[in-house]
Amino acid sequence: MIWLDWYNSLNKPSWTPAPGTIGLIWQILYPIIIVSFGSVFILAFQRKIPGVVAIPFVINLVANLIFTPIQFGMRNLPLAAADILVVWLSLLWCIAAIWRHVRWVAWAQIPYFLWVSLATILQFSITTTNWGR
Repeated sequence: MIWLDWYNSLNKPSWTPAPGTIGLIWQILYPIIIVSFGSVFILAFQRKIPGVVAIPFVINLVANLIFTPIQFGMRNLPLAAADILVVWLSLLWCIAAIWRHVRWVAWAQIPYFLWVSLATILQFSITTTNWGR
């Protein structure tokens, strides 16, 4: 895994989770995301909630999915930092947009929001300490 060698060569804060821990957290979060985001998309498609409510969920999903290719494929730390900021901001927007329609979906985003908050701080730390690599 060439990407892992590259990632391990970066300067990271001492509190950086191990890659295996990061993978485990995503294994827990992705089912939550699939069920909750899927519910939003189905409800919007069925017109049980306004379609515009699904917009931040689409943005978040796309930004989340392109993070790995940006970070590990392109090895572009500044772009990865910008992308994870989009993930974080769009997640706040998701919670706000869905709150009055389907509260359980908003509550279900809390573990995801906490993880993305930590990951955003971590990404900005890695980006600033490895600028120009």
